[in-house]
Amino acid sequence: DILANAGGVTTSYFEWVQDRHGYFWEEDEVNRRLEVKMVEAFRDVLQTSIKYKTDLRTGAYIVAINRVATVTRMRGMYA
Repeated sequence: DILANAGGVTTSYFEWVQDRHGYFWEEDEVNRRLEVKMVEAFRDVLQTSIKYKTDLRTGAYIVAINRVATVTRMRGMYA
């Protein structure tokens, strides 16, 4: 369910990008971009789940927390 929700959020982001930049992507283009992102996300979650011997949900949380921690270190705590 975490990855499914991420698909909806990603599609909303694509809509925002198109609006912000005046783009118009055909449905096939949106689906292609979404597939790339979702396959990448699933791969990251699966690899993390295997590495830490967890279920996929916990793997998804580990991936998310690591990404937030990385950005926080890069930008600083209060950037």
